[in-house]
Amino acid sequence: MNLSRYFLKWKQPPALERQLELNAEVVVALEALAIRRHSTPTAVMAELVQRALLMEQVEKETWQNWQSLTPREKEVTALICNGLSTTAICAHLGVANETVRTHVRNLLGKFGVANRKELRRLLAKWDFSAWT
Repeated sequence: MNLSRYFLKWKQPPALERQLELNAEVVVALEALAIRRHSTPTAVMAELVQRALLMEQVEKETWQNWQSLTPREKEVTALICNGLSTTAICAHLGVANETVRTHVRNLLGKFGVANRKELRRLLAKWDFSAWT
């Protein structure tokens, strides 16, 4: 037995094309969207699935970033997302302005965002109302 035949036994069979049953309303919506985009329903569906997978990945990474924060950084993040200014955060926490700025710089870096606005946009679906 030659080497290539030996390794062929581990080769996976080609993936079978799968057919999905879609609700009639979903099909109509895909067709309408495809017409507006000058595309096909299949291409639109593929794009929507890609976007959903990307969003899921971003949510997973965002949660991991949140988990990497210190308790104080989590608190500052929540206060930022609740719209508090640096001065208001200082007063709320009873710490110096430079301390808050350091926490903000660190947490923005951990989330990979440039500023508070991007942070609020990234965490817009999160509920921080219990933090203030």
